[in-house]
Order: sequence, then structure tokens, then C-alpha cells
Amino acid sequence: MKIRKNDTVLVIAWKDKGTTAKVIKAMPKSNKLVVEGVNIATKHVKKQGTNPGQIVKIEKSIDVSNVMIICPITNKPTKIGYVIVDDKWVSKKFRYSKVAVKDNKKEPKDSLIK
Repeated sequence: MKIRKNDTVLVIAWKDKGTTAKVIKAMPKSNKLVVEGVNIATKHVKKQGTNPGQIVKIEKSIDVSNVMIICPITNKPTKIGYVIVDDKWVSKKFRYSKVAVKDNKKEPKDSLIK
């Protein structure tokens, strides 16, 4: 799965179509994402001990095929691929803007590759 936590995505399908938001949680095994403010559901919580019963709004997961990642350079939705740089760096390459961004856990995400 190419989309990770803290990426900005655009919802391209479903009831929240057109919403731009940040990814809160990525679940690669089930191919799903939890996106901030998207697919809100209400949950009724029963009273437990001293805590009163209440109605809680939570974000449910959506499929990764229903979102597109937003390029940090052009702020437009784009497809992404991977490029290997110098035999040690794996980087994300944004297809439409043709810019590669380092995508290793040791390096900051916003550093550009020339």
C-alpha cells in the first residue's frame, strides 16, 4: 500500500467525495485507511460504572481505492510510484508532477530528491 499515516488524501468516491483530509491510520493487511473527518458513524455507548451512557461520533475505515494522494508540491491529486535512488533510498515519485520525495523512516518525509 502506497499511502501511509499523515499523508494528505482526496476522497474520490462515496458520500464524502471531494473531501481533502489527513490519514490517521493505515491498515495495509486489510487495504483500508482511517481518514480524519471522513465516514463518520454514530455509536451508542452503554453506561459503565460512573461513566454515563452517550452517543459518540467515530471515524470508520474506508478502502484505499476510494482516495488519491495529494502531491505536496502542486496540491493536486496524483498517482504515485516508487523509485530506488543510489541503491539505498526508496522514494515516492508523484506521477503528474514528476517529483520524487524521500520515503524512508530515518529521513524527514519532505526532503526532495534532485
